[in-house]
Amino acid sequence: MILTWSLVALLLTLTPGADTALVLRTTMGSGVASAVRCTLGICTGTMTWAALSAVGVSALVAASSVAYDVLRYGGGLYLLWLGVSAFRSPATSDASPPRRAYRDGLVTNLLNPKIGVFYATVLPTFIRPGQSVLGMSLLLAGIHALMGLVWLSVVAAAAGRLRGILSREVWRRRLQRVTGVVLVAFGVRVLATS
Repeated sequence: MILTWSLVALLLTLTPGADTALVLRTTMGSGVASAVRCTLGICTGTMTWAALSAVGVSALVAASSVAYDVLRYGGGLYLLWLGVSAFRSPATSDASPPRRAYRDGLVTNLLNPKIGVFYATVLPTFIRPGQSVLGMSLLLAGIHALMGLVWLSVVAAAAGRLRGILSREVWRRRLQRVTGVVLVAFGVRVLATS
């Protein structure tokens, strides 16, 4: 079961999404250290969803269209705000100070109802009868979070190398705009999903 979960988690981790765009934006704006802090926020959100799943809260989100919509609208609006912020901030500014980088990763993850639904519906299928639901949920989410930490740190390091190469203001501004467009697109997609 753990091997199967690990393969599912690996596929989720490697699939580009809002987390990847956020890490790239943070790297280009503030550097690799801030992007790693953002990644730690994302991983904290993953662990939080696992704990909430174990106690049934994410099942409530999966079952309640109102709860799901509240998270969906909050998450979509937050992604839109992050995307628009990428357009508004100067290319040379510190776009995500350390505390803000962690917060951005955490809030983006916590306001993503799809993660809650995933953890409420898929995670329990990997827990055998008699096993500790909380313990196994945290173990499996820990595997997922560790993969995310490694992968997104690699993405941040690679982007950090590009940041040095593309340090001219015109290129940094273009990269901020691209990640801004991606974050806005993810925000619109989250808001449009029913």
